[in-house]
Amino acid sequence: TPDMLERARANAVKGGFTNVEFREGQIEAIPAADGEVDVIISNCVINLSPDKLQVFREALRVLKPGGRIFVSDIVLERRLPWFVRRSGAMYSACIAGALLEPEYLGAITAAGFAEITIGKRAVYSVDNLVADPGVGRLTRFLLTIPYFRAMASGVVSLGVSAEKPRT
Repeated sequence: TPDMLERARANAVKGGFTNVEFREGQIEAIPAADGEVDVIISNCVINLSPDKLQVFREALRVLKPGGRIFVSDIVLERRLPWFVRRSGAMYSACIAGALLEPEYLGAITAAGFAEITIGKRAVYSVDNLVADPGVGRLTRFLLTIPYFRAMASGVVSLGVSAEKPRT
């Protein structure tokens, strides 16, 4: 978004970084030429896309051979209950749109990446979901019921890196 671009550019100036460039675009259609990019960094953005495989295909397309992607995103150990998947607050929090961990890693592989490495892996607390001020009253109430709390457990923050093959 224009606001995020402004913030990123200000941070680059503040940090003295001159070897970076920021562009506005859509994650499923990155505004860069084939093989133009050295590194892609994404923090909890891919979950907002309904077509995660296309996101990874685009990342592979724009990376130079040997280029890397570093992603931190939300994945699931089990499917979420319907009321969490349908919550707008949980979608914008990168949770409702999350894939099961094997599906997420499978999309990275299917896009053509190699050298896939899992870095940080941290399980979210259901209490953090309940405490989120954007969560609706129904979702908050349902997450107090043990059955639904168990269904909503298994939300994981996952760090992944992968490389575009050199050949």
